[in-house]
Amino acid sequence: MQYATFLSRRRVLVRVGAAMMCLMLLPLLPFAAHADDEAAALAKPAASVASTSPSATADSAVPAPPPTGLVGAMSAKMQSAADVVLRSAQDVTEHALDLIGVRYKFGGQSPEKGLDCSGLVKYVFESVTGNSLPRSAREQAKVGEKVERDELQPGDLVFFNTRRAAYSHVGIYLGDNEFIHAPRKKSSVKIANLDGQYWKKRFNGARRLIGIMPGMVSIEAAKAVLKALPQSDDDGDDDKAP
Repeated sequence: MQYATFLSRRRVLVRVGAAMMCLMLLPLLPFAAHADDEAAALAKPAASVASTSPSATADSAVPAPPPTGLVGAMSAKMQSAADVVLRSAQDVTEHALDLIGVRYKFGGQSPEKGLDCSGLVKYVFESVTGNSLPRSAREQAKVGEKVERDELQPGDLVFFNTRRAAYSHVGIYLGDNEFIHAPRKKSSVKIANLDGQYWKKRFNGARRLIGIMPGMVSIEAAKAVLKALPQSDDDGDDDKAP
């Protein structure tokens, strides 16, 4: 059972990785579109071109067909990748919101025993994506990609200087200038506002993990999107392995 689960997760992440790679090829779409247009023009009979008149063209105008060939395939893949990233951010924030009220415990890494700020982040991301993060806020501030405050998106990590040391506190951005975190002893997981006087003064920066780090996407989101993609012939090969 564990082996089958591992294989299923591997296939999901490999296919999502391929979809994410398509995002990197976005600048090539204009060239691909030009190539498709040229191929279509060569295949079109010359007689049909000669018989086309301005009046006939105006009377018989029809909506443009959807992209085909390389453009169509890449567009579908990129849309799927974008859907995975969006759904992953939603899964992360929703899972974090489910933990509101969990008591703070220094060094805590589970809802049952309590959570501290970095323990909350680590627990949420591991539960949603299956990927592990460093344990401390300082180390978590080294992963992913730097994000400016005015570019924050749900699921990003936000960092603060709360102990006279940079990146000594971390939370998960929810949107609308709000973030969720485990603040301090004798408290619990709660929502705070970046514009609050205390947090605004101590804001250290932000990092984006979702869609940036390999495999850092929601497993459930990936499965949902991949169901809509064409199935390759070798999808079941791993299931036949001894």
